[in-house]
Amino acid sequence: MKHPAIAFREIPAAMAAGAAATDPALGLLPLWKLSDLYPARDSPAFTADTDKAEKLALAFEEKWKGKLADAATKTGAGGIGEALKEYEALDDLLGKLGSYAGLTYFSDTSNPANGKFYGDVQAKLTDLSSHLLFFALELNRIDDKLMDACMDRDPAAGHYRPWVVDLRKDKPFQLEDKLEQLFLEKSMTSAAAFNRLFDETMAELRFEVDGEKLPLEVTLNMLQESEPEVRAKAAAALSKTFGENLRVFTLITNTLAKDKEISDRWRGFKDIADSRHLANRVEREVVDALAEAVKNAYPRLSHRYYAMKAKWLGMEQLNFWDRNAPLPETPTAVIPWTEAKETVLSAYRGFAPEMAKIAGRFFDEEWIDAPVRPGKAPGAFAHPTVPSAHPYVLVNYMGKPRDVMTLAHELGHGVHQVLAGAQGALMCQTPLTLAETASVFGEMLTFRALLEKTRDRRERKAMLAQKVEDMINTVVRQIAFYQFERKVHTARKEGELTSEQIGELWLSVQGESLGPAIRISEGYETWWTYIPHFIHSPFYVYAYAFGDCLVNSLYAVYSQAEPGFQEKYFELLKAGGTKHHSELLKPFGLDAADPSFWSKGLSMIEGLIDELEALDRA
Repeated sequence: MKHPAIAFREIPAAMAAGAAATDPALGLLPLWKLSDLYPARDSPAFTADTDKAEKLALAFEEKWKGKLADAATKTGAGGIGEALKEYEALDDLLGKLGSYAGLTYFSDTSNPANGKFYGDVQAKLTDLSSHLLFFALELNRIDDKLMDACMDRDPAAGHYRPWVVDLRKDKPFQLEDKLEQLFLEKSMTSAAAFNRLFDETMAELRFEVDGEKLPLEVTLNMLQESEPEVRAKAAAALSKTFGENLRVFTLITNTLAKDKEISDRWRGFKDIADSRHLANRVEREVVDALAEAVKNAYPRLSHRYYAMKAKWLGMEQLNFWDRNAPLPETPTAVIPWTEAKETVLSAYRGFAPEMAKIAGRFFDEEWIDAPVRPGKAPGAFAHPTVPSAHPYVLVNYMGKPRDVMTLAHELGHGVHQVLAGAQGALMCQTPLTLAETASVFGEMLTFRALLEKTRDRRERKAMLAQKVEDMINTVVRQIAFYQFERKVHTARKEGELTSEQIGELWLSVQGESLGPAIRISEGYETWWTYIPHFIHSPFYVYAYAFGDCLVNSLYAVYSQAEPGFQEKYFELLKAGGTKHHSELLKPFGLDAADPSFWSKGLSMIEGLIDELEALDRA
C-alpha cells in the first residue's frame, strides 16, 4: 500500500492553526494550516482515526484474505469491486495519518518530539500495512483471463481497471507472501531509518560564514549573491561542513545502495535503475535515449553557456561556486511575497482561469508554508496528502527571482494533485516522469509572461540567462546526477566505497557535464552529500529532465496556437495514474519513444542560448 511519503516537525500551536510570519523585506509569509488534517497530534480526532484504521485493517484481512479468487467470480456484494472500494478507503485513511505525521516532522526536523511522533506513526502504518500486504499479492495471483472477465462483468471492479493493470506489471518481481512481509517490516529499520538519519543530520548542520552559523538553505542561497567573495566564503563553509560530516554520509550512501542491491537481486531486476523505471511506468529504453541525448548535448548546452557566462563575468574560467552567480544586469531588489503571488497567479490566469483559481486556493486557504526557519526541511515540494484532503506546498522563500520560479513550480504540482485527486486514492498518483509536467509547465508560463513584459535589453538578457541556467540545472545537472548514481550503485556491488571513491565518481560526472569553462577545485568533491534525492528516491532525478524536455515539446505545441490545447492539457493532468505516458501525449502528437522527441525538447534550450548570444552581439 503506497502512502504519500514526504516526511516533516511539530509546529507551534499558532502555526498548526494557520498563521503568517512577518519579514521586513518580504512581507507576510504564510504558514500552512495542518489543522485541515488534524487539530493536533494528540487530538481525539487523530487517535480515533488511528484506532479506526487498525480495526478496519484487521477486519479487511479477516474478510478478504484467501478469498479473492472466489470473489473474482462474483458481481456486486462479495465481489472484487467491493474489495477494491474498501481497500481504497483504507489507503486514503492511512495516507491521511501518514501525511499529517510527515508534514509535522518536516516543519521542524530538529524537534525530537516531532521525530518520535513521525517514527511512531510510520511504525504503526507499517504494522497495519502488513495486514493489507496480502491484497495486492493475492490479486496478482488471479488468472489474467478470470480477472479480465471480472472487470468486464462487474462495473465496480471495472472502475479500478487502470490500477489493476498497473499492479500486474509488478507481478514478475513479486516475492512470496512471507518474504514480502519481511521486506515491509524490516524497511523501518533499514532504508527508512537511514533516510531519517540523513534528514535529521542535514537539519542539524551549520555552516560558518564570517562568524555566523547558518543552515543549509541560507548558505546555498549565498551562492546566488552578486559579490564574488560572498559566494567564495559560502562555498568554503559548505565544503568544510560537508567534509567534517563525510563519514556519516558515506555510511548512509553505502548502506542504502547495498540495501537496494539486495532488494533488486531478490526481486530479479536486471539493471540497477529498473525498479525506478517500473515505478515510473516508463521503459528503460526511453530513459536511456533521454540520458544519451542530453549527454550528447552537453557541449551545445552547458559547455557553451558557461563559456559565455565566464566572459560576461570577466573570467577565463568560472569557479564551481560561480555557476549560479547573477549577471551584472540581474535586478537585485528583493521580491515581496505579494508580488510573487500575483506574478504566478497572473501567468496561470493567462493560460487558463481555472488553473489560477485552483492555485489561488493554496494562498487563500493556507496550504503553503513559506518562511525559512531553523529545522524546516530545505528545498521545496508539493505534498499531495490524500484525495479526501488537499495538497500542501513547502517553499523556503527569500525573495529571489528563482524563488518565484520555485513557487510557480510547486503550485504546478499542487494544481496537478488537485485535478488528479478525483481519480481516488488508488489512481490519483502520477508516475514521477509525468509528475513533473505540470510543475515545469507552470514555471514556463511564469517565465514567458515575465519575459513578454520586459522591454529593457539588459533585463531581458538577465532573465534569459537565469532561465537557461534553471533549464541546465533541470536537464543537464539531473542527468549528470543520474549518471553519478549509476556509477555509485554499480561500484557498490564490488564492495563498500570510501568517501574518496564516491568523491572521484562525483567529480568525473560533474567535470564531463559542466565542461571546461568551470574550474572544479578542492572542496567540491564532497558536494554529493547534500542531495536528498540520492537518499530518498534513488534514480528519481531523471524525472526532472524527462519533465523539462516533455514540457518544452508541449509548450512548442501550445505556442503554435494548437486548437483545444488547454482542454487536452487539463485532461492530461486529471488522468493521474490511469494512463501511460504514450497515451497521454498522443493527443498532442508527441511520442517519448521517438528518439527525435528529446532533441526537440533540448533544441528549445539551445534556442534560448542562441537568443542570448544575439543579445550579447547587439
